[in-house]
Amino acid sequence: MGKVKIVTDSTADIVVDVREKYGIKMVPLKILFRDETYLDAIDLTSDNFYDKLKASDVLPTTSQPSPAEFSEVYEQLLNEDPDCQIISIHISSVLSGTYQSAIIAKSMLDEEKEQRVFVVDGKSASFGTGNQVLLAAELANQGASVEEILEAIEQRQDNYAVYFLVDTLEYLQKGGRIGKAASLVGSLLSIKPILSLEPDGRVYSLDKARGAKKAMARVVELAKERFGDSQVNVIIAYGDDKTPALELEAKLVPELNVHEVQYTTVGAVIGTYTGPGVCAVFIYKV
Repeated sequence: MGKVKIVTDSTADIVVDVREKYGIKMVPLKILFRDETYLDAIDLTSDNFYDKLKASDVLPTTSQPSPAEFSEVYEQLLNEDPDCQIISIHISSVLSGTYQSAIIAKSMLDEEKEQRVFVVDGKSASFGTGNQVLLAAELANQGASVEEILEAIEQRQDNYAVYFLVDTLEYLQKGGRIGKAASLVGSLLSIKPILSLEPDGRVYSLDKARGAKKAMARVVELAKERFGDSQVNVIIAYGDDKTPALELEAKLVPELNVHEVQYTTVGAVIGTYTGPGVCAVFIYKV
């Protein structure tokens, strides 16, 4: 078999320069502001999105790519390199129908091509998925087999954690990710929930603290409990303001055995549900 090609969707929040460097194909989700439709990470940047979000009196909606959009990308790659195989890695199937669209797209291919496409439920969101995609792309560029890459992705899913903080629970509540009562209580008491993802990628409240600084301190404690002295890489994602991300890095780095720290922005699709003040940290063992 030829080289392994990597496909993902825009919710992985991998910037275009990095996608181009590793040859990653990205299929965008869509953002709808009333009657205006935008392709995520193509004609709507993070900065533009958060400006529009704060100015809008209604919450935008999102929609996953159609199976035909995935099928077109698969066909293109398979026709360009008839010997290649494809690993397609996507946002958690419990958060979006994107994974299911990719599964259907695979079934639309003829039998020989279908056997060369492997669709992976990233069981995460934003750079929780993105770091799996980059891992797969790096291994593919090194000549690793599909089996080796799929095994590495599974190990990464078992050895990482995500914690994210939001300014308000309003966006998660309006987007149907948490109940109205939880949102109201959090707002009234200035409680900052520390959110995380279940093993299947479902959002849940891991802990809570009163105020942002105490919430960050608790994230550091949780990360220390989870990783101990193990060497880790840290990716911090933010919405429209990098300041909380810098504050979180300053608290985390002295307490963990950090090999590398990177930053990224939370894109439009995930930002629709977290709001502009989101700060998320993705930590995985090296």
